[in-house]
Amino acid sequence: MFKYETIAEDIQNKIQSGVYLADTKLPQEMELCRQYDASRITIREALDLLVYRGLITRRRGAGTFVKAITGEASDSEEFAKSQQFGGFTHDMQGHKVESSVNAFSLLRAPEEVAKKLQVADTTFVCYICRTRIVDGKPYVVEYTYMPTDFITGITEEVVKSSIYEYIEQTLKLKIKSAHRTVRADMPTEEERKWLGIGKDEMPILEVEQTAYLDDGRIFEYSKSRHRADCFALRTVSIKIR
Repeated sequence: MFKYETIAEDIQNKIQSGVYLADTKLPQEMELCRQYDASRITIREALDLLVYRGLITRRRGAGTFVKAITGEASDSEEFAKSQQFGGFTHDMQGHKVESSVNAFSLLRAPEEVAKKLQVADTTFVCYICRTRIVDGKPYVVEYTYMPTDFITGITEEVVKSSIYEYIEQTLKLKIKSAHRTVRADMPTEEERKWLGIGKDEMPILEVEQTAYLDDGRIFEYSKSRHRADCFALRTVSIKIR
């Protein structure tokens, strides 16, 4: 094992054991150099590895912070890396994907949303609710909140197509990672209509997501409510040690 990997392992253990708490700042690079008797290049390689594992994030001008990972993943040695992170349209390549827009507006961030996006609760955010339709069949209802200070210029035309494609190709921002929680639930009356469930006894699978750019900024908080017969979460678990 290379030295940077050993350092990354030690920092990861400290994150998992609570020495470094969620949303707290890691020591500066020079301090880590002293702690581990390592060069700055080695420390940066260790931090890059932890960024790849989704445990830390770099915030431009602020430093390196521990990501808020909750649930079993926070103390597990296995971290699932989802392959479904190119956006819904990307995942459904080869199929006709359409979007029916249920709501599209600016609104003051609800308390939970402000906390997830790490903005003040007086901040206005872009709110999008849309039903994604694949080959004529409704698959998922998405409830999405995005900050408006750097996710700019979203129009109804963008909302009807691929927002992720707009972010990367038009805004020239790089999408890096996401933290997700998946849970089962029953659809609301509106969702029964939007998803074509009607009176059938069909559960939905909700994916709650906080998504990050490569510079550590949170660009999305969302909940996607999928028909249970149209959703499969595919992951690859990597044992770090």
